[in-house]
Amino acid sequence: MRFAAVIPIFALAWAVSVRAAAPADCWALRKHGHSAEAKGCFETLTHSGDAYFRAEGFWGLEEWERANEQFRVVTQPAGSKDLYKVRWGMLLHERFNDNDASGLFREALEKNPSSAEAYLGLATVSADGFEGQAAEYLAKAIELDPKLAEAHELMADIALSNDDTDVAVAEADKAMALENDAVDAMAVHAAIELIASRSPEAWFAKIRAINPHYGEACARVGRQLELHYRYEDAVTYYRKAVELEPRLWAAHSALGIALMRLGMEDEPFRELELCYNNGYRDKATVNSLRLLDSYKNFETFRDSTTILKLHKTEAALLRPYLQAELRTILATYEKKYRTKLPGPVQVEVYPDHEDFAVRTTGMPGLGAFGVTFGQVVAMDSPSAYQPGGLNWGSTLWHEMSHVFILTATNHRVPRWFTEGLAVHEEGERSPEWRDRLTPEILVALRDKKFLPVAALDRGFVYPQYPSQVIVSYFQAGSICDFVKEKWGEDKLLDMVHSFARLQTTSQVIQQDFGVAPEEFDKEFFGWIGKKYGAEAAHFDAWREKLKALVVAAQQERYDTVLQQGPGVLGLYPEYVGDANVYLLMAAADKARNDDNAEAAILTEYEHKGGQMPNALKRLATLEERARKPAEAAATLERVNYIYPVKDEDLHRRLGDLLYAQKRYDGAIREYAACVASNPVDKAGAEFNLAQSYFAAGQKDKAEETVLAALEIAPGYRPAQKLLLALQRSPAKPD
Repeated sequence: MRFAAVIPIFALAWAVSVRAAAPADCWALRKHGHSAEAKGCFETLTHSGDAYFRAEGFWGLEEWERANEQFRVVTQPAGSKDLYKVRWGMLLHERFNDNDASGLFREALEKNPSSAEAYLGLATVSADGFEGQAAEYLAKAIELDPKLAEAHELMADIALSNDDTDVAVAEADKAMALENDAVDAMAVHAAIELIASRSPEAWFAKIRAINPHYGEACARVGRQLELHYRYEDAVTYYRKAVELEPRLWAAHSALGIALMRLGMEDEPFRELELCYNNGYRDKATVNSLRLLDSYKNFETFRDSTTILKLHKTEAALLRPYLQAELRTILATYEKKYRTKLPGPVQVEVYPDHEDFAVRTTGMPGLGAFGVTFGQVVAMDSPSAYQPGGLNWGSTLWHEMSHVFILTATNHRVPRWFTEGLAVHEEGERSPEWRDRLTPEILVALRDKKFLPVAALDRGFVYPQYPSQVIVSYFQAGSICDFVKEKWGEDKLLDMVHSFARLQTTSQVIQQDFGVAPEEFDKEFFGWIGKKYGAEAAHFDAWREKLKALVVAAQQERYDTVLQQGPGVLGLYPEYVGDANVYLLMAAADKARNDDNAEAAILTEYEHKGGQMPNALKRLATLEERARKPAEAAATLERVNYIYPVKDEDLHRRLGDLLYAQKRYDGAIREYAACVASNPVDKAGAEFNLAQSYFAAGQKDKAEETVLAALEIAPGYRPAQKLLLALQRSPAKPD
């Protein structure tokens, strides 16, 4: 069989040797693994009198600039073929210039609106960015040329990324029916087998029969494994790719980045540097190298269950909060999921969002605050956002849910379920942390854009409208809320176990709930409609009334705000975003010096999940005035989960409240955070910390800290008195 399969390509090589080579001949030789013959073929093209042939020849020889120059020449004439612009666009795409590539594809379509190849080019660029338009472009390409095998191959790849296995198989089979050497379609089949925990060997044998050195197939399989949370398996296939094709720099880059995602540094650096030194300098490679270099600015803290990587500028402040929260999370999830992690979990926190973005390069979905790669969690620091832009606590609970669910299912779980369960867990930790019903979600609910549960994965990877990813997160989390409310928490654990047995979403719904997926959808849509249908129906009215209320607030017509505010609030009480009714009414109450009313509306805002630190700190002030120190402390504790950085006032105030309540451990934490915030009054901050240590019976630490205060301000009387008290206090018994 192998001999028969390669006869045609030897015939092609002979034919090329006795006639003028055409670009398609050269690329066919390369596709079939005949590198030497392909190189000679491309070399021949470079001596052609046809600028297009020369462009293809230089491209094949990886002389990128010369190829680019020849494409520029051949596309200059007004009557040049649209194909030339398409091919030039594909060259630019291969060399990391997608903006200009897309422009060339569109120019080709202006010349020839029926260019299937131009639509394929647009689809290729869109697919790399996980844009929903990719499938639309492919559908158009296939409509124009049903025999364009590459379009079917890419459609199969996109379908598999969306967990639509039936479409993936059908499209891959169409490609193979059109071309018996459709190796990328065969790679899709191999990935399908691996994702289902079956042997892919039959498909790899077919690929080897066509080209025994086709590393791209393994790289494509590795990519699909990554998209299906199989990170270690992805590394295995990226390694196979570079073993088969050592100069496949895209696979070297993917391997380096995949290894970084597993928490490694040395080997990823070697792989990425190898790419860079060989001219493969796409954004992912370059930015990942920069990120690795920046790790010298991080500190790493290890214990038996966690590895915490924090930037040196905020490590002292954030470490106590994160470590304490991680201990709580581990204990909670171990009990809840009845799963123990196989080793320590690594959590990386980035104060620069661009550094965090590098960690999510090439991954679908929001990637907004955090991402999980098996036992490694990367997330933004609160300092990466404006105050109120991130709740690090809810983010950490969300990502750690992924860690446990991936472990419990051996990384065999659909995207919608692990994301939905993580969203659900945020709300379980605190009702104030549950996923917000944003206007985009409300509109999607009103317009019936929620997906059937069996197809929900498709809302995460290649979204069909701008807010679909946000909507899909909310829908998935709401499904888990619905399951708990109707069947109980244990039913969610049953689903975890069912997915671990490699069952599909449809099978899990049928088995664990005893209903068909369609019936499940009907019940869920009825439940969510009952819960939020009124808000959805009144959305347009709410929006117009809110605009009018904002105008009234800007004009300081506070009576109008307070009279009309409750009615507007009733139309959509979930909304706590920009220009929300809660804060408009609070401002009006403040202007009228009505502390009680202001505190009441701010308390509603707090319990609805409002996250603006200044508003919550104002509430704490009002609670202190009302002699409610416990409530004030609880409010400031909430702020700690939102924006604990760059705010010495927050930590000093909370420390004072906790100290007065004799909650000395908490006071120590807050005064230590105040010290780490580089406060204006450093001596006073050290003194407060020393006083808390003394009250907690930690004399040695108290003495060390009060001496630090006196070193800063030798004449500081309160510190002198505390030091004297420490010296007079009895030694702690052995």
